[in-house]
Amino acid sequence: MSNFDSDSGPNNDWDERGELAWNEFDWERYLREQDEAIRRYLSHYEACRHSADRIDEVADKMGWAAADDDSDDAEIKETADAPDFSDEGDVYTLHKNPIFISTKAIYHSLHHSWERQATDSAQVPQPLALALLASLHRGEDQAMQAIYALDFGDYAMAVSLFKRSLSALNGSLALLSSDTIAGQPAVRAWRDDALPRLFDLREVWLRVIAECRDELDRPVDGES
Repeated sequence: MSNFDSDSGPNNDWDERGELAWNEFDWERYLREQDEAIRRYLSHYEACRHSADRIDEVADKMGWAAADDDSDDAEIKETADAPDFSDEGDVYTLHKNPIFISTKAIYHSLHHSWERQATDSAQVPQPLALALLASLHRGEDQAMQAIYALDFGDYAMAVSLFKRSLSALNGSLALLSSDTIAGQPAVRAWRDDALPRLFDLREVWLRVIAECRDELDRPVDGES
């Protein structure tokens, strides 16, 4: 989908992989590679944070090909719906989904910076610290569930869950706009850095929602 087109198709089936005999060491190595993808995304994101087009620039740096050219839509769709698992070194799991990577990376930056900031009760009121941390966790949890639904091709559920994640994100924005932080310079400084990240998350999710709705509106084969 757009610059975040997943490598998988909605009909992804583990049985298509044949005899994938990996042990715990193999999977641990694989997961470490996917953790590195998140770190790489965040590194590109930080480097592009002052650009108005940072979402697309980072996607390009990650090598996520755009699927915006109508002439290529059929080919891209066919490729996505028929993943090739002949090479065990190129196994697909949710961890390779671009929406998963971008959401995880941006939320990681928010969690990490806020947890460091919120430990100082002299600078951050503890009720606000806990409320914002809980709000961030809710938003990420709902987004992860939405991405699972997206990866399985359940676009209607994905839209519903992304709307819930947007609601949680709006809750985070509300906390950062409340009067309680007026006298908290440290919180205001953190907010200045966090707001673009929260809006970037919203932009990514809104793009995916729009494309999910396009898929839902597309006629089923055989229907006029």
